[in-house]
Amino acid sequence: MLVSVLGGGAAALFVATLGIVGPTRVRDAYGTFRERARDASKYLGLLVVVLLVNKFARDVGPEVSWLLGWNVTGLIYAVEGDFVMHVQSLATPTLTAVLSAIYLSGYVFLLTFPFVAYFVATDRRPLKLTAVAYAVNYGIGLCCYILFISYGPRNLLPGQVESLLYVTYPQTQILTRQVNVNTNVFPSLHTSLSVSAALVAVWTYDEYPVWAFVAPVLASAVAFSTMYLGIHWALDVVAGALLGVASVAIADSVVDARVDETSST
Repeated sequence: MLVSVLGGGAAALFVATLGIVGPTRVRDAYGTFRERARDASKYLGLLVVVLLVNKFARDVGPEVSWLLGWNVTGLIYAVEGDFVMHVQSLATPTLTAVLSAIYLSGYVFLLTFPFVAYFVATDRRPLKLTAVAYAVNYGIGLCCYILFISYGPRNLLPGQVESLLYVTYPQTQILTRQVNVNTNVFPSLHTSLSVSAALVAVWTYDEYPVWAFVAPVLASAVAFSTMYLGIHWALDVVAGALLGVASVAIADSVVDARVDETSST
């Protein structure tokens, strides 16, 4: 299953690199590869560190969550009720297949393509923004997962909300269990990271107009898929969208502050 997900993302990445970035831009950036990597190293390094901490913390996070005992699942359901059930009323085999592919491979593509596109871009700021925004998303998301116990609609309402992804593609359970647990749904990191990617993409309209259109559409589809597949509540998606916006705003400040610091030395 992992090969299939990564394969789909890699295929989309290859096509987008040729069609959106273009071989000319990649070739022109080849001679400055080391200088570009050095320029972005601190920001990319921050993301790597946060991801490593995230991986370790998620192994012990659920235990801390249960010690705190802040289960917000009932509160979320009391606020939004059966909204996810209404979303699933749209379900068809074709739509399930499409949204499952978007949730898995489309999400991987949406998050990874910016590193290729922005690395060779004329403006190097979007690469730094993306790295810091992702780091902030993961950092705040991890804190929320540790603080709050929250089961998704498929877990709370198994007779009313179907786990469409797992029912249709049972093998995906093996993959998702490697990166998450059932109590980690508030906020939706699928949504927050997708929103961050889309916002930065819009800022790169002058250089990548096609990507500035594709990224928001794909991000919206990813967010919708999380509810359609029964994984997230609507409130998870709303909180994820707010986190995505906030993460880009924080990243914007961090990158600007770093530029000011560099220019003053």
